[in-house]
Amino acid sequence: MQYQFNEDFVLKMDQEDVLKDFRNEFLFPQHKGQKTIYFCGNSLGLQPKNSRKYILEELDDWNEFGVEGHMHARHPWFPYHEFLRTSTAAITGALPHEVVVMNSLTTNLHLLMVSFYRPDAKRYKIIFEKGPFSSDRYALASQAAFHAGSSKLFDPENALVELEPRAGENFHRTEDILTVINEHRDELALIMIGGVNYYTGQLFDMKSITEAGHAAGAIVGFDLAHATGNVELKLHDWGVDFAAWCSYKYLNAGPGAVGGVFIHDKHSNNDSLPRFSGWWGNDPDTRFTMPEKFIPRKGADGWQLSNAPVFSMAALRASMDLFEKAGMDKLIAKSKNLTGYLEYVIHQINDKYKHLNAIKIITPSDRGCQLSLVIEKNGKELHQYISNHGVISDWRHPDVIRVAPVPMYNSFEDVYRFGKLLEQAINETTQVN
Repeated sequence: MQYQFNEDFVLKMDQEDVLKDFRNEFLFPQHKGQKTIYFCGNSLGLQPKNSRKYILEELDDWNEFGVEGHMHARHPWFPYHEFLRTSTAAITGALPHEVVVMNSLTTNLHLLMVSFYRPDAKRYKIIFEKGPFSSDRYALASQAAFHAGSSKLFDPENALVELEPRAGENFHRTEDILTVINEHRDELALIMIGGVNYYTGQLFDMKSITEAGHAAGAIVGFDLAHATGNVELKLHDWGVDFAAWCSYKYLNAGPGAVGGVFIHDKHSNNDSLPRFSGWWGNDPDTRFTMPEKFIPRKGADGWQLSNAPVFSMAALRASMDLFEKAGMDKLIAKSKNLTGYLEYVIHQINDKYKHLNAIKIITPSDRGCQLSLVIEKNGKELHQYISNHGVISDWRHPDVIRVAPVPMYNSFEDVYRFGKLLEQAINETTQVN
């Protein structure tokens, strides 16, 4: 497609957008009486307009039924997580019984590693990418330390293998990742990588990494916080062992919202796998007879601990209903086009104003909707300028602005307006400084 950095082009693109009406299903923060240019869905998605309605319905049913809402609410609370199963499976490329919505992200990662990180004197190493979200590093290090006991073999400094980009590069080359996997194949217990790196926005080749990990005899899992609802996932077909994600970013379920997990079919019915157990993972046919012996429900449901956080799940259901209507194939197609246009706009601005302030895109072509921009001069001031003029984006120390045009609710006009404000910001902040 031949992009153009002008208003006529973006108005035409938005008019032809088959997903344009979904923008009206969301509430935007306001700036001087206008919708902000909201490019921060990679951190917290916008609120669907139906979220309030869905949550109020549960409050009303609580009022009307009390405890009997577990069976008689409009969406009974006892099986509430099941109302999210089909849509969750669709966006993750899973079989329905391989997924369940529960807990929060890092909690789920720990619970999954109870089952899938089982180090011994031969296999104990964990491969992860340099610069993951800090919670992943903390979780991995603490899992290794938990198993260490008196043995220094499992200490984090020995157990953790950090993937490094090549000198002068910001992203990880797949061939380099596969080389590291092969180098550690005899000692490798687990590969645990973010499907999309939170800082650079790089989308990892999860299929190739999974195949290489399995060939090396390791378990392979992914943190999909920045991938779920953003990129195409085929977790079942790729043979991924496990994955976990949050729902407050691209899934628009609200701050601190409930997370989800995937456990591949080859593991999900294995009762012999160690796990931390709770009553909601027990077979529902015997759950209320309170048996002394835990009998896990088949599938990913058997990893549940506690009953559903209904209000949080109601907000997620409001968003997932929109995903079902839109379809991930259409969302991904628009995402590639929209982010491609943003990249074009950045290059146009860079060509015009590089003498004042260069902008470097550190996100590779394998990506979702996020672009991470390194600003050569006065990055913090430039970010503050666009923030003061109605752009909500994300600043990452020391010099990166993350922008994410989310296909569900962002428009080509948003990208155009962002580009014009970026031009102004470069002119004004550079001239002043």
